[in-house]
Formats: sequence, C-alpha cells, structure tokens
Amino acid sequence: MSARRTTTRRTPATGPRPRRPVRDDARNTAYDVIRAVDERDAYANLLMPRLLRERGLTGRDAALATELAYGTLRGLGTYDAVIEVCTDRAPDPDVRDALRLGTHQLLRMRVPPHAAVGTTVDLVRARIGQGPAKFVNAVLRKIAARTADEWIAVVAQDDPVGRLSVAHSHPRWIVGAFRDALGGDDAETSALLEADNARPLVTLVARPGRSSVGELAESGAAPGRYSPYAAYLPEGDPGQVRAVADYRAAVQDEGSQLVALALARVPLEGPDGRWLDMCAGPGGKAGLLDAIAAYGDPAEGFPGGVHLLAAELQYHRARLVWQTTREAVVVTADSTEPPWRPGVFDRVMLDAPCTGLGALRRRPEARWRRDPASLPELTRLQRRLLAAALDAVRPGGVVAYVTCSPHLAETGLVVDDVLREHADVERLDARAYLPEVADLGDGPDVQLWPHRHGTDAMFLALLRRRR
Repeated sequence: MSARRTTTRRTPATGPRPRRPVRDDARNTAYDVIRAVDERDAYANLLMPRLLRERGLTGRDAALATELAYGTLRGLGTYDAVIEVCTDRAPDPDVRDALRLGTHQLLRMRVPPHAAVGTTVDLVRARIGQGPAKFVNAVLRKIAARTADEWIAVVAQDDPVGRLSVAHSHPRWIVGAFRDALGGDDAETSALLEADNARPLVTLVARPGRSSVGELAESGAAPGRYSPYAAYLPEGDPGQVRAVADYRAAVQDEGSQLVALALARVPLEGPDGRWLDMCAGPGGKAGLLDAIAAYGDPAEGFPGGVHLLAAELQYHRARLVWQTTREAVVVTADSTEPPWRPGVFDRVMLDAPCTGLGALRRRPEARWRRDPASLPELTRLQRRLLAAALDAVRPGGVVAYVTCSPHLAETGLVVDDVLREHADVERLDARAYLPEVADLGDGPDVQLWPHRHGTDAMFLALLRRRR
C-alpha cells in the first residue's frame, strides 16, 4: 500500500497584506469635527459635546478628542503653511484635514512621532483609502523631521505681524488689531496670541438667589479668581452639574460676569427699579443681571426687587434668553427702533454685536471665519445702539457699553464718536467698580485680556447721563 501523497496549494506571492487599521474613536471624533467645520461651517463648541455623548467617549478619550480637534483648529494657519512646504500638490479637503490633524500631534502634542504618523495613516486608510494613506504617510514623515520652532523659522514671514501670524496661527488682520490695541508691543501681542491658543478653563456662574459657589464646589468646581459668582470646573461635562441643568447656574466666562457686575455696582441717586438689557441673546449677562435684579445680594449691597427687560432682535435667541432667565420680561425687538419710551431705565446693558475677537480661544474656528470687511457695518450698528442706549436711560442713570472684542474700532472709538453727539453724558472710570482686578491700564474704560486676567478680552465703558 503506497503512502498517501499530500499537496500544498500555493497562492501567488502578493507581498505582506496591509495591516487592518485599528479603530481609534477619539481621533475619528476629532476628524469628524474638523471635517464638519471645514465642509459645513459647523461650530466645534456645539458639535463636539454632542459627538462625545453619542459615541460614549468619557475621561481620557473625551479629553484627547477635544484637544485634537480644538488644537488642530487653532493651529490651522501654521499647519497649512508647513503642509504647503511639504507637498507638491494641493491635497483634497478630506486629506488636508487629516494632514492637519497629524501635524498638530507632531508639532504641538506629546505624541511620539511614530504614533502620530501611524494613527493618522490608519485613519486615512480606513476613511479615505490606501492611496491617500501612502501620501499622508510621506508628508507627515517630512513634517516629523523638524520641530515646531524649526518649521516656524522656515515658513514665517519677515515682518513682525507676519511672523506673529504664522507662529501663533492667527489671521494677519487680527494680529494687527491686537497689536494696535496693545500699543504696538510685540512681546505682549505674542503673549496674548499664545494665551488665545491655550485651552481655557470652563467657568461657571452661580446666579445669586438661585445657586452659590459653594453648591458648585460640591460638584468639583473651584472658586473663581475675581467674580464672587464664578467657579472653575476642572473637568467633566458642565451640563451634568445639577445647578446648571436646572438653569440656576450656567457656563459664563468670568470677564462676562465682571462687566455685568460693574454695571450693578455703580451707585445711583434716585430710583433704581428698571433695568434694560438691549441685546440680550443668547442670555449669559441677562441671566446674571436677572438674578441680581430680582433677588439681590446682601454681600454686594444689591437690594433686589428690580425689574429687568431683556430685548433681543432674533426670535430664536430671544427664546434662549427666556429659557435662562426667571423673572425678566423678554421681548423680541430691534433696540435701534425701540418699543419703549426714552429716559425710563435706571441701568442699561448694551452688549453690542461685534467681531467676537475677544473669545477666539473658546471658538477656535472663529478666527478663520471673521472678515475685516464686516467692521464698517458692525461699527455703524454699534454707534446706533449706543446712541439708543443713552436715549433709553434716565438722567442720573448709567449705561454699560460692552464688546467681546478689543479691536479699537469697536471699543473706545465707538464711545468717543457717540459722546461727541451727547454733551449730557459723562464717562465714568470703570476701573473703580472692579477693584478686585489688577492691571487694568490707564482707564477710564476697562479692557480685560486672556494673558493678563485669564478671561475673554471683554471691553467695558460706563457712561452716566447727567441730570
């Protein structure tokens, strides 16, 4: 009996099979946010929390996804300049966004180069294809050959504004505006831009009469630096804080709290029962003013029992104001053509529509959407609104003119222009009503800064109508 012969079937040699990409939920989530911002003009600060909840990302994974997305969006200007040097053709938008994500990890994060390249290539292979993955691998390996500082030296422009623009990833016109507002100081402008690129603290406001900083501390928050109502949340979803979920507290930058607090602190002669918030949406300052007006605060000397009227031009924003206030009357109205009689309010808050350059650290993609061409129209509106605010306040009453922008065209110049037409108005030294805040400059107006105060760059002018 012969032995049974066995054969082995051989397949043609095709080389090693590609490694199956590992699913990386944090990086995929960051990539989805970056793509949505690039493709659909989505707002990262609204989309990211929703995706984290939907995908069940918490803890370190949620923190990684957030840093990847926000950090990449902040650094687009720098990363695009580096990518351009390392490519001989413009990549497709989906590939470009992946390159941006990988470049951020290589130049600004403590991710080992092999991991930054490998995870990005895996993502591209799974989401786009094998060919683009090879391209991304080649480009990122070139980028990995230099540090961030070395690349900036290669791609930065020669003039001071150009260097700062590329080094800190801000559009040139914004760098110029910040530099002007800081008196042409390049070192301080650099410090401001660096602070703009740092991840800001999540700041909560405990609305007096409804919540307290002590209650927020029980949820893991720490008392704020300046505002008696502020608390910093080091981690976690603020929506999970019970007081925030109940609208008794909210997320609100400390600078925004301070300008509302300053308005309430100005002493008045005569009645103090009617307050107006002229551009109240989406409701942050209105929510705090509503609580101070209605419930008061003995520690601050606020008596309470005051009525607040909150006006907002856009209906959907007026609904947000209605949701976040308790006692205020909320109306949909154009404050440049107001439905109220002149001279009837004791205090008026005008948080004027502006470029929002003071809050770029919280909305990293906003710096690439802003356009200096919008300034003339905005400043015309700001002047009309401030004139209307001064008409609305009674003799002896006070107006707070506020912008979340340090741009000189939107701040002091607006006030100067309007006051030329209002001889019956005096400009108060706003610094006197924020004694807990140091380094406020020469006055009389207040300009807060991320690099000096850790707040958004809020501007405040306080104006009293003479009797």
